[in-house]
Amino acid sequence: MLSVFKMINTAHMKRFFILAALFVPVMLSAQAKLSQTVINDFSARVAAHYQLPHDSITGYIAEQLTRSGNAGLDIDSTVFDLKKDPVALDAALKYLYQYSDCNRQRFIANLRSMNLETNSVFPLATYTANKYKNDTKALLDDKKDFLATYTGPVTGKKPPASIADVAAANQAAAVAESNANAAAESNTAAAGNSNTGTENTAAPAASTAPATDTRNWEVHPLFQVRTPEQLVEMYGANNVTQHDAINLAGNKDGEAYVIYPDTDNELEVQFDGENGNIVTFSHFPSKWKSPYGIKAGDPLDKLAKVNGRPFKFNAFEWTNGGTVSSWNGGALEGKSVIVVLKANNTGDPKQYDQVTGDKTLRSDLPALKKLDVVIESIAFKAAN
Repeated sequence: MLSVFKMINTAHMKRFFILAALFVPVMLSAQAKLSQTVINDFSARVAAHYQLPHDSITGYIAEQLTRSGNAGLDIDSTVFDLKKDPVALDAALKYLYQYSDCNRQRFIANLRSMNLETNSVFPLATYTANKYKNDTKALLDDKKDFLATYTGPVTGKKPPASIADVAAANQAAAVAESNANAAAESNTAAAGNSNTGTENTAAPAASTAPATDTRNWEVHPLFQVRTPEQLVEMYGANNVTQHDAINLAGNKDGEAYVIYPDTDNELEVQFDGENGNIVTFSHFPSKWKSPYGIKAGDPLDKLAKVNGRPFKFNAFEWTNGGTVSSWNGGALEGKSVIVVLKANNTGDPKQYDQVTGDKTLRSDLPALKKLDVVIESIAFKAAN
């Protein structure tokens, strides 16, 4: 009887192991990919929390996305719609895992604090922990370096503006400015009339405080524009002009449209058909919220920091002088960012000669430190 029991028990155990062998790969396969429902839930909860002032989780994620180059052309647009960018979504999960000290239970607690659906929490935790289980030390070391310069969350953001939103904001700002100017002129005329024929002993009237600039300075909507008429709708006919687009070789390269011409906020938009729009900054200081947080006038060190490593560029005073030729696999690699650098301090010929001519330079070359190298122009390109 005992031997019969052993035989039955052995048969049951074999059946169990066979079932387990079939079931475990299915489980692992399910954990290797997130369902669209889970992705949508995580994306929506991140977007909701990003609108909360001083939200520590999404503030941390957004800053790390920006520093790593995973923020796309506009960090706010990326964070508000992670489901459309699989690379940014994975990076967001990685940085939330890092924020949680690479601790699975703490990661789960943070997901729950964001009010994710219960059915989303376990798949996200399993997926993320499996994906980054071999990167724990690197992530924790990176977190230490990050926190050394992190100044806190910058959240409380509004969803990205549409073309119509930009047009409405700028039209309202124009009306407010016109009213303020009219009021100032009226006050000046009234003060002049009151002083006519009398001794001017009264203190001068207080000057009218400048109106707050409420124009929309987001760049993201410019990548949605498809016609010059839309630019005029957004910024006004007096603030948009057309001229020839000139490429790096100095040759005509189609037409371009300039917003706020002849001001520090001048910006150029070029329509490139199916290849997308090209937005170029070459003036500073500027109020535009530029992609990756970099714009004309920024120093060489800041550009290298955003890229995450030294890069290469053509030496000055030569063909395409100052143009970045390789990001060396850094965060800006493959992001369609075109940068032209210039040296402000060229007074020492011996020093300057080291960085001129037909050659390629590394951005960490010691000779560059004394030359005050900055971004002369920077162009961003987004596909349609």
